[in-house]
Amino acid sequence: MVDQTQLPDKLAEIAVDSIESLCEAILSLQVRGAPALGAAGAYGLALAAKLSSHNDVRGMLFDLETAGSIIRDSRPTAVNLSWGVDRVLQAAQRASVTTDDPDVFRSAVLKEAETIAEEDITVNRALGKAGAELLVDGDSVLTHCNAGRLACVGWGTALGVIRSAIEQGKNVQVYACETRPLNQGSRLTCWELMEDKIPVTLICDSMSGMVMRQGLIDKVIVGADRITKDAVFNKVGTYGHSVLAKEHGIPFYVAAPLSTFDLSRTERDVIIEERGPDEIRRLDGKLLAPSGVKVYNPAFDATPMDNVTAIITEKGIFRPQDIRDLSR
Repeated sequence: MVDQTQLPDKLAEIAVDSIESLCEAILSLQVRGAPALGAAGAYGLALAAKLSSHNDVRGMLFDLETAGSIIRDSRPTAVNLSWGVDRVLQAAQRASVTTDDPDVFRSAVLKEAETIAEEDITVNRALGKAGAELLVDGDSVLTHCNAGRLACVGWGTALGVIRSAIEQGKNVQVYACETRPLNQGSRLTCWELMEDKIPVTLICDSMSGMVMRQGLIDKVIVGADRITKDAVFNKVGTYGHSVLAKEHGIPFYVAAPLSTFDLSRTERDVIIEERGPDEIRRLDGKLLAPSGVKVYNPAFDATPMDNVTAIITEKGIFRPQDIRDLSR
């Protein structure tokens, strides 16, 4: 996997050879982004099957279930991680009924993980094509955090929409919020867009209202880590942008695959991950605040559906009322 913590200084890869190292990569954000986490979780179970000390399928299935529980708990808010794990577990359970050959079982598990990874690119391409219809030539798009190919297996969700629009010949530029405290917008989104020679302007998170008021923004497009029947969970700061977009009459779009939908739950049912205080107190080891100051550091926030203009998926564009109908 690409080690996202080393960008933009260096494009480097990491090799994951244990469930522990996978969970560490997830917790440290070496791998992040909802679709990427789904694929990582899926491959984690393939790794668990490969590393299992059992010589029988039943014992291997037990190891997979144990590994799945550990992987799921590493980041509780992003639903794609659990989705990837659960989908491979279901494939493993089906295989355990049809074979008692450990090699056949391992192959079935790996095949499902590979299918999830391959599907992600196809899904994002379809999502991008659907969303590109919402953009017109000359649009300036505000985005938050990173919802590009680094957050996926390939192409991207929010940035996939922009890539697809440009592929159609539309002239589109991006305003990228830095996305404090870990700067995924400045480090990752700007790096991706500059690599693809897509015009991008970096702004501080707190500037979004000002650039909207100045008429510099035509659309807002963000990704999502979980979509419940009443809210969109994404990197903290997204909710504030949605409020500002609504105030200024700017469309606020969410780009996410259907695997990110969790329509059996509401906002109240979701645990929002809280991360360590030194992500805010320090930068590269240097104190930015008194070492003992109390810190509140949620990784995500919830944007109510009333602030969302539409959700862009691989199956088309859904309005908030559509989401309510789907949940029913």
